[in-house]
Amino acid sequence: MFKTGTGRELIRYESPRPMMGIHRIVFMLFRQLGRNTVFEPDLRHNFSTRNFAEEYNLSLPVAAVYFNCQREAGSGGRRFHN
Repeated sequence: MFKTGTGRELIRYESPRPMMGIHRIVFMLFRQLGRNTVFEPDLRHNFSTRNFAEEYNLSLPVAAVYFNCQREAGSGGRRFHN
């Protein structure tokens, strides 16, 4: 049985801000085998979920969700004034 409300936010959520193209954002939920501390990775570029799970002795993922996002048209870049 899972206990809700017993966790702590360790890594602040960062809103996606792609500079160009379409990006897939993935959230994965792992069951921890103990109450060990998990640290934020130094780099998120080319992040390896498999290596992260092995490093912190996490079990297989119990849930995952993803979404695609892209930069909104007209956000930044050249501006035209009438």
